[in-house]
Amino acid sequence: MTGDVSGAAPTGGNDGVADEPCRWETLGSESRFNGAIIEVRTDRVRMPNGDDSEVVERDIVVHPGSVGVICLDDEDRVLLLRQYRHAVGYRLWEPPAGLRDVEGEPLWRTAERELAEEAGYRAREWHTLLDACTSPGMTNERTRIFLARGLSEIPEGENDFERVHEEADMPTVWVPLEEAVAAIRRGRVHNSLAVMGILSVYAARATGFRDLRAPDAPEW
Repeated sequence: MTGDVSGAAPTGGNDGVADEPCRWETLGSESRFNGAIIEVRTDRVRMPNGDDSEVVERDIVVHPGSVGVICLDDEDRVLLLRQYRHAVGYRLWEPPAGLRDVEGEPLWRTAERELAEEAGYRAREWHTLLDACTSPGMTNERTRIFLARGLSEIPEGENDFERVHEEADMPTVWVPLEEAVAAIRRGRVHNSLAVMGILSVYAARATGFRDLRAPDAPEW
């Protein structure tokens, strides 16, 4: 595990731009649905405009959170796998990714496990690439995407994870980083973790990866 890569502070007029925590008064919540992974609830929220009578309902998809891994090899290629996504009716090219489904597990360890299970690789060097809300208008899902380098295949027989359902047929490809960026710009790649992660790696490479955070950096 590699620590922070230090570098000069960014310059310009946006140094102070940062999201801030805020929670409007919630008068009550009602659970609408409980599934294997998500819950849907409705919150009654008071609008902060001085009118105590204005209370609105907001539907929220409660999600455990996710991680993703952008693998970059010594030839500046990124690893993508294709997975069927029923909600959108497409097979999407995606990075290795998964749910935060082990309580107390460090996020980079979750990412390490997903990389091994889905792609059959391990990495020597890990950094935090970015943190994001996947769709903050309707879900509380947070994702952390890591950059993994120093990659090697896990020898046959050491990885006993059995892929089933959508994961049973996931072909993988190594794509030159510039080609992956071009595919995004041409509207050919749509998975949000792929889009965010690939563009972030492309930007990070342009600065020599100097502003990357440690894999165990505090989450916002």
